[in-house]
Amino acid sequence: MFSRYYDRTFVRVLTMTITLLAALVLSISASRAQQYTAQEIVDSGHKFFGETSGGLATVVEKIFASYGLPNGYLLGEEGSGALIGGLTYGEGTLYTKNAGDHKVFWQGPSLGWDFGGEGSRVMMLVYNLDDISSLYNRFGGVAGSAYVIAGVGFNVLQSNRVLLVPIRTGVGARLGVNLGYLKLTERPTWNPF
Repeated sequence: MFSRYYDRTFVRVLTMTITLLAALVLSISASRAQQYTAQEIVDSGHKFFGETSGGLATVVEKIFASYGLPNGYLLGEEGSGALIGGLTYGEGTLYTKNAGDHKVFWQGPSLGWDFGGEGSRVMMLVYNLDDISSLYNRFGGVAGSAYVIAGVGFNVLQSNRVLLVPIRTGVGARLGVNLGYLKLTERPTWNPF
């Protein structure tokens, strides 16, 4: 009697364990299917940035090592200038595997020891984006730049759980460190606040 009970219980526990493991594997596979690999990002970046993308693979490797696989990315252009206080305006397209493509605009102020101006092509890697509406928010962070003529750099911006990692390759002259935010919107606006 005891062995029959033990056999049934063992079979039930084994069946439940296998079912849970299968669900976990499928969940991880589904999650990975919604994320972008480093090669997909580098390939997209090379097409977008063109000749100025020499250090792109190195920057992407560093970001992926720190933050993992993004579940979206933005490609766009921006212009910014600063003389202690600065402004940034940009526009681009958000690409996702599960929610389609969306036009996005961004603008924002900055304050700090920052001088110069630049025109940049921007790729923003997007992490932890569960819903597109989470993107339309203010993302704060610290940025720094030091280049004349051209350069490639990145910084990290955060709003709640969502992370933006803008990778910029720009033309201009810029030197400084600043504190600021980018406000992402569905429509263009001149109001950076």
